[in-house]
Amino acid sequence: LRRTHRHLRYVLLGQETRSQIPPSRDGEGAGSRFNSNVPFMTQWSLLDRSKKLPASFYLSANGREPVRDWILALSPEDRKLVGRDIQKVEFGWPLGMPYCRSLGQGLWEVRSDLTRGKIARVIFCIARNQMVLLHGFVKKTQKTPQLSIDLALKRMQEVK
Repeated sequence: LRRTHRHLRYVLLGQETRSQIPPSRDGEGAGSRFNSNVPFMTQWSLLDRSKKLPASFYLSANGREPVRDWILALSPEDRKLVGRDIQKVEFGWPLGMPYCRSLGQGLWEVRSDLTRGKIARVIFCIARNQMVLLHGFVKKTQKTPQLSIDLALKRMQEVK
């Protein structure tokens, strides 16, 4: 991963082919795994770095985004952890445990371990090839509260 970022940095600085990139510290030559006659940016773009399931927030009838509000109410460290886990699902979909789990009825949950031993969940559904974030909460019991599931189901019906 570090080597890839190093090469991307060279591309962004205007060195367009692998043959112009100096060898890494591990001794590998510049053209060892790539064709040095093809612009590196072309080869870089062949890697799939797109979101497979872009996230969007549920928008209520009164124009509020409850999940966004909930995330912003978290501490900065917890916000970062939840955002990172949502991003893992966006780029890695379909994804299973321990990051994501099906709740049934078209609902899924993003699973996040927060600071100080807290556990958070963001319930989402898939609509129009997007991950719609319906409800977020900090778990206080082992089982997902039925009220949270019911609220997410109600919001899912509004979205679909």
